[in-house]
Amino acid sequence: MNPQGGNTGLVGGSVPVFDEIILSTGLMNQIISFDHISGILVCQAGCILENLNQYLEPKGFVMPLDLGAKGSCHIGGNVATNAGGLRLLRYGSLRGTVLGLEVVLADGSILNCLASLRKDNTGYDLKQLFIGSEGTLGMVTAVSILCPRKPNAVNLAFLACPSFSQVLKTFIICKDMLGEILSAYEFMDNGCMKLVERHLKLTNPVAESPFYVLIETSGSNSTHDEEKLSHFLEHVIGSDLVVDGILASEGKKIKALWALRERITEALTYDGVVYKYDISLPVEKLYDLVTDMKVRLDTAAKNVVGYGHLGDGNLHLNVTADSYSHSLLDAIEPYVYEWVSQYYGSISAEHGLGFKKKHYIHYSKPKEAVLLMQQFKIMLDPKGILNPYKT
Repeated sequence: MNPQGGNTGLVGGSVPVFDEIILSTGLMNQIISFDHISGILVCQAGCILENLNQYLEPKGFVMPLDLGAKGSCHIGGNVATNAGGLRLLRYGSLRGTVLGLEVVLADGSILNCLASLRKDNTGYDLKQLFIGSEGTLGMVTAVSILCPRKPNAVNLAFLACPSFSQVLKTFIICKDMLGEILSAYEFMDNGCMKLVERHLKLTNPVAESPFYVLIETSGSNSTHDEEKLSHFLEHVIGSDLVVDGILASEGKKIKALWALRERITEALTYDGVVYKYDISLPVEKLYDLVTDMKVRLDTAAKNVVGYGHLGDGNLHLNVTADSYSHSLLDAIEPYVYEWVSQYYGSISAEHGLGFKKKHYIHYSKPKEAVLLMQQFKIMLDPKGILNPYKT
């Protein structure tokens, strides 16, 4: 059985391999309840993330995660892959915001742990087994999730930085000066900017630079937040960390600036065959891998670009070519995974392992951990019917 939600994953986790039956959650799209006092939403697994946000916003709340695929991804798939996204810096991962799950196990029994409690310290926290398990231990059918209040004021800064070291220094100052209102800190290199300009006809609003940073603040007082952001921008420009910058507080302008970052994936599809890598690294090492891959691949690749969630150490490394090349793939893998392992990173920051990365888990986890995972799988799915060929 192959559980399938919005099918927006990038590692083949929701794609059948051989003889599986697809079990779609598309019709399981009902909101079960919402508590406007606690902000706890209970819904079925097939609810589309953007639809949930649209349901919550008039009530003064938002979903704690935001993804580029929000228009089609399902909340059940988000939970099954422990999706991160753009709001993780502010609201944390789903391991903290998911309060309970309903899961159908391999033998057909229903595990109802659909709690709506912030605190419950009785026994093992079983829901954590299924968050990020990619449907290999059970199928998530309903979710209870804690939703934060919708911020009254959202402001954006889009900055140009001359080097990645300046991106890092700007981040340190950003956390210090913006503190409690900081909700996103994203970066992209100039290669990404050129792709969205060329293929999507988007406009760079600042001076051309090797790196760009998008900073979002979310708070309760628009004037207060704008003043803090303006003071921050003056400081980093005066310190030569940033060569140019623009602020936005109006919805249309904010959306236009976010498009530069969110539509990079779309632009890449127009550039040829794309080899995608979603990895976690210590923040200071985040862009070193991109630099290394540019040298290693040289003219074998059309473009090597990097962007991601700098606030949580998540890099999206993308390599494009005019056509598929097995020799290019051999030059990338397993070198990328070996490089990541050398610095104690993760070969999958937020996309999971799926079918594409199942053989590389040892680069991120010790053999004892892998053995324990295999034992959990045998115990919960002795016949191996849940998302087979992916463990």
